[in-house]
Amino acid sequence: MRDKPTLMLLVRHGLTPTTGVKLPGRAPGLHLSDEGRRQADEAAARIGALPKIAAVYASPLERARETALAIARVRHLAVRVERGLLEIDIGEFTGLSLKKAARRPEWSIIQQNPSGFRFPGGESFLEMQARMTSTLASLVERHRGQIIVAVSHADSIKAAVAHALGTPLDLFQRINIAPASITAVSYRPHGPSVLTVNSASGDLAWLGGKP
Repeated sequence: MRDKPTLMLLVRHGLTPTTGVKLPGRAPGLHLSDEGRRQADEAAARIGALPKIAAVYASPLERARETALAIARVRHLAVRVERGLLEIDIGEFTGLSLKKAARRPEWSIIQQNPSGFRFPGGESFLEMQARMTSTLASLVERHRGQIIVAVSHADSIKAAVAHALGTPLDLFQRINIAPASITAVSYRPHGPSVLTVNSASGDLAWLGGKP
């Protein structure tokens, strides 16, 4: 079992009323839209094609927990809330519209040199990546050789994928993670292998036998 890979399915939460419009950050009270709930159900059905899922984890934010619940319900599992899967803390940027955020002088740094940026009153991208990768490492250690689901947020998943690929954090904005998309990473003792990124449709059964 120690040599068998651990398959991590990183799922972004489904659409919300603010997706693509506003930066909600960690503000509470944001739920999935009707389309987001449909996306969550579709992701759950796709994951349902895989063998036994050992656990479903979620960021504490409502939109992530609601997406995770759709997935867990199909497998008759409880959602385990994991704080390390949280959205990056964007501090003073919380609640800004994307248009207003893009006019901020810091925006070009966020896009081109995120490793050198900390959100005023919030978290740095480096801290977020370290938090996310450490959390995933703990989950892998807890579920060696099994399949697990972790529902998180776009930047957190992008940072985890960049780390798994050995891609510099300053290039992580080139990775796209759409709402309710599924990214699969296989973890072995010698390191991770990225199997698919930003998968939004299609059969996932092939992942069940992937080394």
